[in-house]
Amino acid sequence: MTDFTSLLQSDRGQIARTVHLVDKVSFGGWLKGRPAEDRSLLEAHRFDGKAAHAFALLPRGSQFEVVSAVADASILSPWCLAKLAEALPAGSYRLAGEAQPGMATLGWLVAQHRFDRYKSKPEEPRGARVLLTGDAARVGEWVRLAEATALVRDLVDTPASDLGPAELEAAAKDWADSCGAVLTVTSGAELERGFPMVAAVGSAAISARAPRMIEAEWGNPAHPRIAVVGKGVVFDSGGLDLKPASGMRLMKKDMGGAAHALALGRLISGARLPVRLHLLIPAVENAVAGGAFRPGDVLTSRAGKQVEIDNTDAEGRLILADALTRAGEDKPELIVDFATLTGAARVALGPDLPATFVNDEALAEQLLAAATRVADPLWRMPLWDAYDDMLKSDLADISNSSDSPFAGSVTAALFLRRFVPEGTPWAHLDTFAWRPAAKAGRPRGGEALGLRAVFAALAERYPAA
Repeated sequence: MTDFTSLLQSDRGQIARTVHLVDKVSFGGWLKGRPAEDRSLLEAHRFDGKAAHAFALLPRGSQFEVVSAVADASILSPWCLAKLAEALPAGSYRLAGEAQPGMATLGWLVAQHRFDRYKSKPEEPRGARVLLTGDAARVGEWVRLAEATALVRDLVDTPASDLGPAELEAAAKDWADSCGAVLTVTSGAELERGFPMVAAVGSAAISARAPRMIEAEWGNPAHPRIAVVGKGVVFDSGGLDLKPASGMRLMKKDMGGAAHALALGRLISGARLPVRLHLLIPAVENAVAGGAFRPGDVLTSRAGKQVEIDNTDAEGRLILADALTRAGEDKPELIVDFATLTGAARVALGPDLPATFVNDEALAEQLLAAATRVADPLWRMPLWDAYDDMLKSDLADISNSSDSPFAGSVTAALFLRRFVPEGTPWAHLDTFAWRPAAKAGRPRGGEALGLRAVFAALAERYPAA
């Protein structure tokens, strides 16, 4: 992974090029105070401060300064410096005057990350663009956020041929080894007994990609217990309810929830939040073979509820149900799950907004406030009780999918709610984990969506000493 620590340094007065940030409101006043040659150059380039991410280099002998347009120079977004970090020559940079990069630090860092594992001719390194900050105390925090974001992107971008349940286990072990977490993996006959729906969903996979439940615990047992769950479907063919080719093309990303959960675990342990973290990742491949579970089957869940299978392509909620049941057994005071769960959420909200379902008003307020504060948007969706009837089964306790074309993300969340202990605050993020079109600092591909918002809410709820 990119060495982000080399890209962000505490400002101790080092030699660095100055970056001026302007917007359409402030540009005119800023320009009046510039030398005539600057005004002529910017006029020649038709630079007027209105087009966000546009920038120009202002010669200063053998060096230069930079002027860059942003949407609002008084409130920096995470991405307003990302284009500069991608395009400027190698060297050190600082913002003009007393300005500090703040949230824009994240974009500066991750814009220089490259996932080129599968490039026969990787992009030639252009040297580091180093950002100086006067907020020395937060350097480690920004580096950890960049590392977590890059981890989600890299895991999601890795093809399913190279990222199966075993590789998710290895990623969890890397984190556990780095922070002293205790890792437990359940597979084989024990998985069938303890997590029967996880075993059933993964039953068609070849032995090398056998399903498993990955669990890790970190932190002081005396601290408040929280559980983080991530959907780990490493590839989703749809099972016997086979997806069309167009629907299968991006299904390497169906473990995006697991990637978010792992990244959040790293953020929690890295910040030393005073919690007892229980991380759970049910890892499976939803494949097609003679041993695949079938439409019409009835599965027994870990909770003892009988689930009729209406659709084998609604498999993510099955494995999450067993994981949520396990999480609840240790009586956490909070449960959060991440999952690339429904296309309905994307139809409703598009790629950028994780559909967020919360059963506790105080937790919902914390999450939405944090999302706004760190510019990592969430959109709350309703746990509409009247739609519970859509999951009725004539044969079993519950069906895994509604036969209605309506409210697909809501009914999926209602299914999961059946497996959350009553009275336990719970948040479910139905996230896309993918960026369909590149933007500054955000290449097309795997993306962390909702990760920073949840971490910010947890850091506020459980402040480090």
